Amino acid sequence: MNQCWAKPNFHLGKMYSGICKRYASCPENLQLVLVLRPSGFFQRAISDISFRFSQDDFILKLPVVMLSSVTELLKYIDDTHLTQEFGGTLEYCHNEWILFRTAIESFAVMVKEIAQMLQAFGTDLAEAELPDDLHSVEDLLITRTEKYNQLKVISTQCCSCYMTNLEESILAVQLINGILELLAQLHEMETAFDGFWEKHLLKLEQCLQLWRFEQAFQEVKMFVDCLAAEEGDIPEIGDNVAHTEQALRELSNLDERSQELVENAQHLVLQGDHLISNHHYAMDLIWEKCNELHHSCEDLHDEMRRKYITLNRSLELHTRLQQALDWCDEGAYLLASQSMDKCQSQEGAKRALQEIERFLENSTYYLQRDAEALYIEFQSILTSKLKAQIEVVHGKLENVQGMLEKRQICLEKLAAKQARPVQPVAPRPDASPLQFKHVINELIETERVYVEELHTILQGYRVEMDNPSMLHLLPSALQNKKEILFGNMSEIHDFHSRMFLHDLQNCIETPEKVGLCFLARKANFQMYVKYCQNKPRSETLWRQCSDSVFFQECQRKLDHKLGLDSYLLKPIQRLTKYQLLLKELLKFSNNGDGIQELQEALEAMLNLLKSVNDSMHQIAITGYNGNLEDFGKVLMQGSFNVWINHKKGPTKMKDLARFKPMHRHLFLHERALLFCKKREEHGEGYDKAPSYSFKHYLKMNAVGITENVKGDIRKFEVWYSGREEVYLIQAPTVDVKLAWLNEIRKVLTNPEKLFRGALLFCVPLSVLLKTVFWVSFSKSLYHDALQPRIMVPDLHNG
Repeated sequence: MNQCWAKPNFHLGKMYSGICKRYASCPENLQLVLVLRPSGFFQRAISDISFRFSQDDFILKLPVVMLSSVTELLKYIDDTHLTQEFGGTLEYCHNEWILFRTAIESFAVMVKEIAQMLQAFGTDLAEAELPDDLHSVEDLLITRTEKYNQLKVISTQCCSCYMTNLEESILAVQLINGILELLAQLHEMETAFDGFWEKHLLKLEQCLQLWRFEQAFQEVKMFVDCLAAEEGDIPEIGDNVAHTEQALRELSNLDERSQELVENAQHLVLQGDHLISNHHYAMDLIWEKCNELHHSCEDLHDEMRRKYITLNRSLELHTRLQQALDWCDEGAYLLASQSMDKCQSQEGAKRALQEIERFLENSTYYLQRDAEALYIEFQSILTSKLKAQIEVVHGKLENVQGMLEKRQICLEKLAAKQARPVQPVAPRPDASPLQFKHVINELIETERVYVEELHTILQGYRVEMDNPSMLHLLPSALQNKKEILFGNMSEIHDFHSRMFLHDLQNCIETPEKVGLCFLARKANFQMYVKYCQNKPRSETLWRQCSDSVFFQECQRKLDHKLGLDSYLLKPIQRLTKYQLLLKELLKFSNNGDGIQELQEALEAMLNLLKSVNDSMHQIAITGYNGNLEDFGKVLMQGSFNVWINHKKGPTKMKDLARFKPMHRHLFLHERALLFCKKREEHGEGYDKAPSYSFKHYLKMNAVGITENVKGDIRKFEVWYSGREEVYLIQAPTVDVKLAWLNEIRKVLTNPEKLFRGALLFCVPLSVLLKTVFWVSFSKSLYHDALQPRIMVPDLHNG
């Protein structure tokens, strides 16, 4: 039973007021009031009076017992619960109790504040949404971890501080239950929050893992998509052999790059499997991403593999078509190279017939394959464009085959006619003039046909490239490329139609003036050099667009059996034909008027052919930074074996160890001797052409030669700068050696050319005037005669 007692010196009114307040706040806890009357008379009288006045109101609420002495108080309360002041044994200090009470209340307030902070932090964790980017998740994880650690530190310090204060207080022992209850409440809240924090921390870490996985997934997926886009840009079927090979190279390069991608994708899938095995909250999403990545890589690999197969089949088909086209070109060349004049004799007809029969025997593979067989064999890759190409090639095969068979029949008849026995007759005195006249007529007639063919090509192809009705058929690669495709054919046509044909026609009555016609137009024929130098570019452009509908339509309108490429060869074939006709004229001419002019005309045409051939080789030189025209005209060119010996300066080990010769292609100019390295022929069909890598050159004004070298009659020496550098050169034949020595001798004994070379290479005039020519002799191993050796001292060294 709860009791309330008051001190004897306590004011009774205040006591009544305090008891009433306590009773009002908790009436079930206050059941009996013990009042110890004061011991003094005056105080007791006042208390009795006050009690009587308020007795009625007070008794109505709860019982009150008035005690006269401490002894009576001990009847109601045990002495262990009373202080010494009321006769008990309880040690009590009121000031200490107030301090302890204050500490207890402060601790309770602190526990409440910590609980509020934990609750607020927990609410923030529960209600806040997770960020939608990786860096924000990382920042949030760091921030919330720091705040959690701060709360833990505050809670630990609070408990430690208050427990220390309470342990020093005597009253703490008496109220230990209340303290333990507060501590238990704090520990329970902290434990619950720790569990919530661990779950939240796990979610944050998994969120961070998910974002990192997503970022890596996006990077790999983007790379996969880029490779897939590049793979999609690679055509499945090439337009020709070169295009298909380029596509295969691109696909191979793409395959190599995809290997690293596959490794990264596999590593990422393993990471996803690890997250799923750890029960990630987004395991379904991760599993979906892994499957998507796996399927994307598989699709890319399957598509590249399928395209590999298709492109290889396409390459096989285009290779066959290209071989068939090459065969057609070889057949056309064979027909064009056979001179019908030579075929008039039995021996010439038989020889030409054997060439055609041999050619047809080696061509059974191409002639036995028809278009339908190719359709069936390559049905898996066959497109309308490929089908059209097969038809074009097959048509060209049939045309060339028909031309060869017709030529074969014609030659068989000629050979059979010549084979029949005839009565021998004596040669007529005027046989040579008649044959001479026949060659003149052939020259003029073939010239007229040549001019007509050039006119037909220019009108039927070149003009049609500007025809608005044909522009939709013109490939984009041909636009604004007339000058490349046809070169200066228009200029050649104008020259022959306006000048040279008329000159030849004027020689019908005076055939002895034919040689003068060639010599008078010698400078005009130099335009063929320009045409031949442009021919490789023209052939490359033709190869790119040969299968276009534009050319097919033009050929159909002209009713030509052969394509444009065959007619673009006409100028080169005509140039070769001139020297053959001139030789025939010399053969059938008497030693009369015009023979000297014919000989000079033949020389001019042969020199022109040589100049064309040399210039074609010269334009293939690569690696020289200057202008090759500064070296002057190309006089000779050819391949040799070369050994180099350096007399002065440090000797390179590779020169000492070089027992095998270097293979070099030499170009002799008027003012320099160039050393180049011949590269392998590249390209296909008409595109096949050699190339030469420039190595170094020798200035002819500082060159000397030794014409004979012991051990090999094909060798000669070219030395430079007073034999500081000696080049031992081995020609393929003795005739080639003699031709080169003759040309070099002409250059070295021509002061005008040397003077120009000195000016070109900035040689001082005073040094040039000191140049001396002298002749020394060296004995050849194979010749007893002494051969001259021309030496020119180094101009720079005086």
